[in-house]
Amino acid sequence: MTPDRPIGPLSVLSSAQNFGPPSEPRVVLVHGSMDRQGAFARLCRSLDDASCLTYDRRGYARSRDLPGPFDISAHTADLVEVLESFGSNGGRRVVVGHSFGGVVALTAASQRPDLVDGLVIYESPMSWEPWWSRNSGGAAALESANRPEMAAETFLRRFIGNERWERLPERTRALRRAEGVVLVEELGSLRRGRPYDFDRIECPLVVGVGTRAGEHMQRGSRLLADECGTLPLVVLDGAHHNAHSSRPSEFADRLVRPLLSLVERR
Repeated sequence: MTPDRPIGPLSVLSSAQNFGPPSEPRVVLVHGSMDRQGAFARLCRSLDDASCLTYDRRGYARSRDLPGPFDISAHTADLVEVLESFGSNGGRRVVVGHSFGGVVALTAASQRPDLVDGLVIYESPMSWEPWWSRNSGGAAALESANRPEMAAETFLRRFIGNERWERLPERTRALRRAEGVVLVEELGSLRRGRPYDFDRIECPLVVGVGTRAGEHMQRGSRLLADECGTLPLVVLDGAHHNAHSSRPSEFADRLVRPLLSLVERR
């Protein structure tokens, strides 16, 4: 980061995960839109043989007070900062990106291939493509782009359901609505074009998608696996967008551990 840029997410890195020897690969997990690092807690427990690092992206949860911009470039710069901070211990750096976090991970790997030794990408959007669904959760949220609070509520109602949203305490709903500013800017930035270069992804890459994903998400996942994947596309039968938290053991065994094995053999 440039010297005048506000401090990134290093101060909110999770310290409650499993840290092995300095030479052990660091698995950095990057969450999606309207999410937070806590969504990876069960996955990190399943990866008890790895060193996991999580952080709240700029504008979310414990990083909510970090100022903008909140576009893909800003989130990528934050991830680069996180990866650079672990560059002197001799270990490999693996990034797991969920949803929007996958775009961040791919962009960082494209810009700084020297910092990323492996990638796991699960259901990463390709909103810039003309065939991408205009009925997706992100598209629905951006219809209220001039009202960020409503955009955030629309997005979350789409993903967690109306009943669960209504059960949330009002204070929690207010905090989540306030994250709409971040949501609108990051989703809007994806519609300006693909921020990463397929040819610049030099590290091993494993791509996953659940069978409950929409056709546009399945198409995007197949495209990424065909262009950059080291292994064939991993399809999780019956899995939804939240497979990293709802099916952590399967996610670890079918996506993360195969990637770690590829990295170890290089």
